[in-house]
Amino acid sequence: CIELVQPAVMVVKPGESFKLPCKITGYTATGSCTNWVRHASGKALEWIGWYCSSSDTGSINSLKNKIHYSAEASSNTVILHGQNFQAEDTAVYYCAREHS
Repeated sequence: CIELVQPAVMVVKPGESFKLPCKITGYTATGSCTNWVRHASGKALEWIGWYCSSSDTGSINSLKNKIHYSAEASSNTVILHGQNFQAEDTAVYYCAREHS
């Protein structure tokens, strides 16, 4: 059974830095890929990036200077680090297992 757990609610004010954890059970955070998507109100779900390892990670161009990813092996968690988000970045952000 694979489960990815994120905080129920996280509200970030414009310009604030934040960390959004994705706690994983059922696969290894540092041995498999985790994708990230966002859903803005009234818009389609948008894929925004991935974390496979510290040397295999990336994001869409519009967020390249705003997000990066890391993983904590001890807690089997992938973390989205965000900074300088603005009103246009307002959305619900989700982690998702890469299809295998």
